[in-house]
Amino acid sequence: MLTRGGWTTIVGAVGLIAAGRVLGTTELYLLGAGLVALVGVALVWVNVVRVRLEVTRSVSPGRLHQGGQGLVELALHNEGRRRSTTLRVRDAVSGTRGASMWIGPLRAGEQAGAAYQLPTTRRGRMTVGPLEAELADPFGLCSRRVALADELELVVYPAIEPLLPVAHASGQDARAATRNPNALAATGEDFFALRPYAVGDDLRRVHWPTLARTGELVVRQHEQPWQERATVLLDVSAERMTAARFDEVVAAAASLLAASCAAGDQIRLCTSAGTDSGFGAGPGHLDALLFRLAVQQPDADVSLSTGLDRLARGDSGGSLVVLAAAVGTAEAVRLATLSGRYGLVVAVSFDADHPAPGDTGRDQPDATTVVGRGAAVPGLLHCPAGAAFATRWNGSAATSTAQQRSGVRR
Repeated sequence: MLTRGGWTTIVGAVGLIAAGRVLGTTELYLLGAGLVALVGVALVWVNVVRVRLEVTRSVSPGRLHQGGQGLVELALHNEGRRRSTTLRVRDAVSGTRGASMWIGPLRAGEQAGAAYQLPTTRRGRMTVGPLEAELADPFGLCSRRVALADELELVVYPAIEPLLPVAHASGQDARAATRNPNALAATGEDFFALRPYAVGDDLRRVHWPTLARTGELVVRQHEQPWQERATVLLDVSAERMTAARFDEVVAAAASLLAASCAAGDQIRLCTSAGTDSGFGAGPGHLDALLFRLAVQQPDADVSLSTGLDRLARGDSGGSLVVLAAAVGTAEAVRLATLSGRYGLVVAVSFDADHPAPGDTGRDQPDATTVVGRGAAVPGLLHCPAGAAFATRWNGSAATSTAQQRSGVRR
């Protein structure tokens, strides 16, 4: 393929040939023919030269988060028998102009490395590649692109801030420890009792002192750890929500789910669009929820009231956190109804211009109202534009959460 310089050379050569023909000047005619021949040689050269580079692309860290650092490292190895030529390598990156770099000549068997940063300002899917090398002749008249690596699909997850986990619900949740038994360890944390040995039991759990004393083969039985349940309802309605503000709400949901998962709770993600992940625990379940949040987009056809109505008809129990752009009177009434189905309800509004009725914490970061059983109208934790959600959440929930986490094990 001719470059801009190649086309300019061709146009100039045609002009020289025409001028030589008209003026009868042999020198101009020969100079124009020489330029045409030079372009022809360059075109043959770029099509004859072979690029024998093996390229390995790696991305770090393994999970990209919005606003974090992302690095793509390229390892190039010359597998040819001759010294490679200078190459311009370009890796396409969705949403950008791509990353371009120059790779100097490599001797046979020589290796080289290159790296560039990935943009993580936007969450969601991102494609990297295909990686191509542009081979050009020494005069820059012709070029040819050679594919070195295939396209790679990445996911930029929401930003996760250090938060205190969702506070535990008041009272005993009868189903708290039964929703995801596979996420529990084979043995619990506390010694519970001794029981007779059964075929298939782990021999490491045999209680040898009892065997030596009585001659009976018994094993240690441990108590299964208790798992609280936390539901996060994310309002995905597009009304009164800019793209940047929506990303903040999504990041808040991801941070709360990650904090509660790290505390050993069963977590559940619901959206006003109808998504319901169900309760689960462990890193695998959290990864699935973070992926859903990474690709979640605002929806103009849904409302917070719709999501609250679905919760009222569906499963209940445990703690509930509602993250919304704004909570009006109708939504406040629905939240009050849900307080009879959940042991604890916390509502967070990210729109300070539309406060909920009865709000008393507009200017106080620690004024979250926790809705317990029998409450009439829920209060609201405001997180206006410019306020850090982590600061306001930790300042409001720290006391109740710390007391519950340090309480007596059930």
